[in-house]
Amino acid sequence: MGTSVLSLRIDHDLLERLRHHAAKRGMSVQDYVVRTLIRDDFDQRFQAAVEETERFYGPSGSEDEDQVRPSAGIR
Repeated sequence: MGTSVLSLRIDHDLLERLRHHAAKRGMSVQDYVVRTLIRDDFDQRFQAAVEETERFYGPSGSEDEDQVRPSAGIR
């Protein structure tokens, strides 16, 4: 897998916030942004998988009250 360059023009205040968040984690701004994008992509794919599971198994809560919905705890 190769790499590509993405150039962004962002507001100064936003860049400072990104620098602050990245510094708290000991990361560069570039690494922080990439990890944030990867995490968001994972969250979206996970949510889609949960929704597909719920469609496959049907609505929950009708038979076994001890079972937890697949989407429990997902925002």
